[in-house]
Amino acid sequence: MNRLVSLVVGLFIALAVLSSVVFVVDQRQYAVVFAFGEIKQVVREPGLHFKLPPPFQNVVFMDRRLQTIDVSGADRFITAEKKNLLVDWFVKWRIVDPQTFYVSFKGDMRSSQESMTQKINSIARDEFAKRTVSDVVASEREEVMKKIRVGMADYAKSIGVEIIDVRLKRVDLLAEISESVYRRMEAERKRVANELRSTGAAEGEKIRADADRQREIILAEAYRDAQKLKGEGDSRATAIYAESFGRDPQFAQFWRSMEAYRGSFRDKKDLIVVDPSSEFFKNMKSPGGSGR
Repeated sequence: MNRLVSLVVGLFIALAVLSSVVFVVDQRQYAVVFAFGEIKQVVREPGLHFKLPPPFQNVVFMDRRLQTIDVSGADRFITAEKKNLLVDWFVKWRIVDPQTFYVSFKGDMRSSQESMTQKINSIARDEFAKRTVSDVVASEREEVMKKIRVGMADYAKSIGVEIIDVRLKRVDLLAEISESVYRRMEAERKRVANELRSTGAAEGEKIRADADRQREIILAEAYRDAQKLKGEGDSRATAIYAESFGRDPQFAQFWRSMEAYRGSFRDKKDLIVVDPSSEFFKNMKSPGGSGR
């Protein structure tokens, strides 16, 4: 019985000694090994590792995953126009140098986030003070975030972290001045719209006038060309008639008479009063000379 008790006690002692010299590093962690308060080793690789039992050595674990600083409320920032803006933002960061990080903040994540928040606020205020509201809200918003990231790079390195990203979530005017600014913006947009409408109407009238002028020119040229072609056609027809009639004057006289008859008796209601012996009816008479 005493032997069994001794075996169990020995087993517990062995397990206690083993647990004091063995530690496991998760893939999401760094392990910092201390000896009498001094950093002796930083373990970055996950797995099973060994150390001396306390009090000779002990281990502190740090999270190596991506961290987020998300401010709980908006801060006031002053622009180059002395306008107050409400700004809130978030930062993505992670520990890259556990030893430097521990020396800077004793491994306290809350202290590190407060320090980075103050630093970012300081850089952001300087950047906002150089720009107008329009710049910050629209045209240079990305540039502001880039400047903050660049400004944080040296500081982040000095405390053993890496700034992955900085994003402005909201940039708003204060409630007491928002309405007046919106009214001014609305008036400005209406002014621009009216100018564009006036310019468009003037351009439209100009285009219509030019189109009407071109239309008149095209019609006049077309009429001129048509009359020219018609005149050439009439001239050629007259020449052909003259040549044809010159070959047979008697037929020409007969043809003219037929044309005259057709023009005079085009309609059944047409009526003409003339002497039957007139020269007009010469071609209606029989070959013997007695008309019917």
